[in-house]
Amino acid sequence: MKTKELKKQDSIDLEPFYEALEDDPKLLEEAFENVLEMVSTSPKSAKKMALLIKEEFHGLYKEVAALCPSQQDKGDTPSCCGGL
Repeated sequence: MKTKELKKQDSIDLEPFYEALEDDPKLLEEAFENVLEMVSTSPKSAKKMALLIKEEFHGLYKEVAALCPSQQDKGDTPSCCGGL
């Protein structure tokens, strides 16, 4: 019983934060950039996030993939000239 009470005290109501993100696209963009910066510093976290986006957020994944040049477009171009 005491454990449940402690968990309630430690929990934070994030609903107002989420509502603010929904209401303000600029705030949402800033929050997303901050999360990506945190994730990008850890290779394991970055890979997990990439897999989560690919598997669970198909629309976002497709948008990112559309921005990336296909392997066919690169040909034999060296990386210094735009190929990776």
